Amino acid sequence: MVWILPIVGLMIGIALGLITDIQLPSEYSNYLLIAILACLDSLFGGVRAYLQNIYDEIIFITGFLFNMLLAISLAFLGVHLGVDLYLVAVFAFGMRLFRNIAVIRRMLISKWQLIRKNAKKS
Repeated sequence: MVWILPIVGLMIGIALGLITDIQLPSEYSNYLLIAILACLDSLFGGVRAYLQNIYDEIIFITGFLFNMLLAISLAFLGVHLGVDLYLVAVFAFGMRLFRNIAVIRRMLISKWQLIRKNAKKS
């Protein structure tokens, strides 16, 4: 049940973002996009690790910070070189995000089927 906490935190963050009227300049949109993707990647990676019983808080926090800093640095470098390097980070985080979601879905379906199978036996 602990794996629900990050998802609840994400929903609270989205709700707060929609309620508040904070506006960022359009120059920062690529950085915000990458930061959100890095956060989602870390969030779903943490949920996946928890479901696989290999979750470690230190790895989660350091991975969260490192992914975000690396992606933002890549976008910053790309802006100064005149190349859209942020697209590399978007692609990489997008692929990892979909892979983590697919694994989480398979694990939850397997657990649900096991529970259903045990309930029928009883």
